[in-house]
Amino acid sequence: MKNTALTDVHIALGAKMVPFAGYNMPVQYEGVNAEHETVRNGIGVFDVSHMGEFFLRGENALDLIQKVTSNDASRLTVGKAQYSCMPNDKGGIVDDLIVYKLGEEEYLLVVNASNIEKDWDWIKSQNTFGADMENVSENYSLLAIQGPKAVEAMQSLTPVDLSAIPFYSFETGEFAGVKDIIISATGYTGSGGFEIYCKNEDAKQVWDKVFEAGAGFGIKPIGLAARDTLRLEMGYCLYGNDIDDTTSPIEAGLGWITKFTKDFVNSGALKEQKENGVKRKLVAFELTEKGIPRQGYDIVDGEGKVIGNVTSGTMSPSLGKGIGLGYVPTELAGAGNTIHIQVRKKAIPAVVVKLPFYKK
Repeated sequence: MKNTALTDVHIALGAKMVPFAGYNMPVQYEGVNAEHETVRNGIGVFDVSHMGEFFLRGENALDLIQKVTSNDASRLTVGKAQYSCMPNDKGGIVDDLIVYKLGEEEYLLVVNASNIEKDWDWIKSQNTFGADMENVSENYSLLAIQGPKAVEAMQSLTPVDLSAIPFYSFETGEFAGVKDIIISATGYTGSGGFEIYCKNEDAKQVWDKVFEAGAGFGIKPIGLAARDTLRLEMGYCLYGNDIDDTTSPIEAGLGWITKFTKDFVNSGALKEQKENGVKRKLVAFELTEKGIPRQGYDIVDGEGKVIGNVTSGTMSPSLGKGIGLGYVPTELAGAGNTIHIQVRKKAIPAVVVKLPFYKK
């Protein structure tokens, strides 16, 4: 089990620690609902240092990124980031990721913790361009400072104007007394804020200064359980749940990051899917009666026939009702359609809704 640079801090704070993606991670501190509300209404900090970071450099770095990712990275300018996915050659997804353009010939790819080795091997296998690749996942820490009070609370720590960083943009500058830190507005909670990429040796100093600066704003540490409820309320996909090696980006509603203005791995087959349609789609649903949908629960029709399964589900802390994502036949994927979630012995009715679940 790997530790992050801040594992001892979490243990000292009384966090409940669990194994996650090979790391010893804090799942919660005071409780999921309380932590969820802290981020929605104030400011909370996640240690997400288990995420993977790859640097791609050189004159052919963009060519490699264009080949392995579905989105069009040629549209990025320095200081911009892009959500994307890496299709495999069998119709599924290797991983979803964020691509940052650091310089004219330098990019940062941020990948999911559970896929670091798989992603690295995959990109390496596609690197016929001679692009320079460096896996720095073990050397970097990542803090997500999230919530509507994040900008105001953290401004004292940096000369960078935090309020001037648009969504999916970043600045490199001094933060919490440490130089050359990436300050990025690419959060996965839907409540604003930003992420801090720093070297492991600086992580404790950054953490301490962040909590000093945020003390008057009610800042709290937040665990992975609340990260999951927050991202689900926004309808953001989680790799391993809602997307995986067997789900296509078109089925998963990721057509918006699948650009056919270029060739990429399996682009021909995915273009065909986009043009001809798919048999199933990932939908968002809300239960219309009491119950909590969980990952793996069956989705059934009015006659009780299994038509799909829940990929993510929870009791929404913000909405006070059961919400979830799951794959259903395309003919049932339209908003307003009724499906049923098999919660133990009861088929609970649910309605297909448009995302996000949580609207500010």
